Order: sequence, then C-alpha cells, then structure tokens
Amino acid sequence: MLNLDFGFLNWGFATGFIAKGFVFSIQLTLIATAGGLVLGTLVALMRLSGRAWLVIPAAAYANTLRSIPLVMVILWFFLLVPMLTGRAMGAELSALITFTVFEAAYFSEIMRAGIQSVPKGQVNASLAMGMSYPQAMQLIVLPQALRNMLPVLLTQTIILFQDTSLVYAIGAYDLLKGFEVAGKNFNRPVETYLLAAAAYFVICFSLSMLLRHIQKRVQIIR
Repeated sequence: MLNLDFGFLNWGFATGFIAKGFVFSIQLTLIATAGGLVLGTLVALMRLSGRAWLVIPAAAYANTLRSIPLVMVILWFFLLVPMLTGRAMGAELSALITFTVFEAAYFSEIMRAGIQSVPKGQVNASLAMGMSYPQAMQLIVLPQALRNMLPVLLTQTIILFQDTSLVYAIGAYDLLKGFEVAGKNFNRPVETYLLAAAAYFVICFSLSMLLRHIQKRVQIIR
C-alpha cells in the first residue's frame, strides 16, 4: 500500500507553487482560444471563398496541423524557430504562439461547419438588400454561426485547457509543472500528481457542467 501523506498541504503550497502555474494555464487557454478563434474564422472564410488561391493554402494549413500531434508542434516551434531566426524564445511565449496557431486549425473546421449551417438564402437576401459580402458575413452569418457552434467551441476550449499540460515538454511553468515542482520540494511526487489529477478533474468537470447549462439555454433560444 502507498504511504500517502498530505500533511504538506497549506496556504503556502497553493500560493508558492500552484498559483503561478494555474494563472499561466488559464492565460494560455484564453489567449489561444481568442487568437485561434479569430485566425480560425479567417481560415474558414478562405476555405468557403470558392477561390482556389485562398482555398488551397487554407485547406493545407487546417489539414496539416490537425494531422500532427500537438506535442510535436510544440517541440518543433520551440526548437526550430530559434534556429531559423537566430533568436531565443521563452517557453511561455513559444507555447502561446504554438497553441494559437494549432488551435486555429480546429476552430476553422468548427466555424466552417457553423457558417455552412446558416441557410444560403440569408446571404442572398442580404446581398439583395445592398450589403456587401463581408457585411453579410459579419452582420448576418457569423452571429448565427457562433450561436450554433457555441457548445462545440466551448468543448474545444475545455480540451485546450487539458492540452496545456503538454507544455511541460518545453519547461513552461503551467499548472502541472507547479504540482511537479511542489512534489520535488516536499519529496511527495505521488501525492502531488494525485492532487494535479484531482485539480484537472474538478476544473474540467465544472466547465462541462457549465457547458451543459449553456446547451440548454441555446436550445431554449431556438
């Protein structure tokens, strides 16, 4: 049997080791979600433009990144970009850029499906009223697409938060790294990894309950 001892738990444990990593994990999730959503929407519009010079690179971008494990992209960006540019890049900044670029590929597919769920007749009606195509997309199509795909977008955000633990590969100080450092300092690695699993479970389960509530609200609106 494991001789578990959680006697080291105190306020200093939370503020000294966990808080910094938790803050970075939340920042990484929010920035990658916002940036990925903006970039992903642009990629989705390029794929739906019908113009080959836009469709081909956008499709190549989305399909390539969705076919590569995230941890490999993290390592490639962290190791190769400084070699190509000749300038070192911090682990945290590297993680922020990598997650934004990577998640954009997934958000682009979600947004493309959401845009295609809006009847084309609404776009035609908007054009007939004198709107330009960008105006029709901005004012008519995208608001409906975002509402239709909100549950899927939030689900992808929860997955993104779970994936932030992969930045340990480049030494970024995220939530998991905080528990790892605490385990080494207190010589209790098993206990701290159990606490890390519990923390991720509580956070992701709470977000899942929030997602379920939002899904019910969206269904009521419809």
